[in-house]
Amino acid sequence: MKEEKKTFLTTNELSQRIKYDARTIRTCLKDAVLIEGIHYIRPFGGRKILYIWEIIEKDMCKFSMDAMSIPMSRGGMING
Repeated sequence: MKEEKKTFLTTNELSQRIKYDARTIRTCLKDAVLIEGIHYIRPFGGRKILYIWEIIEKDMCKFSMDAMSIPMSRGGMING
């Protein structure tokens, strides 16, 4: 079984990629949008946080595409 490539980023590195202030990531996004065990880990049970870029990137694109969709009465979606 092939394991997915994972790029681990610090808060400052993630900040540069997504163009959000590092403080905003720590205070607003972490644990509200970015979930421990999915979007970030604490290696070796320590205080340091490493974000998983590929998962964050995938979820950002997914939410962006969902925002452009219009729900239909029978449960379908129209992409506008």
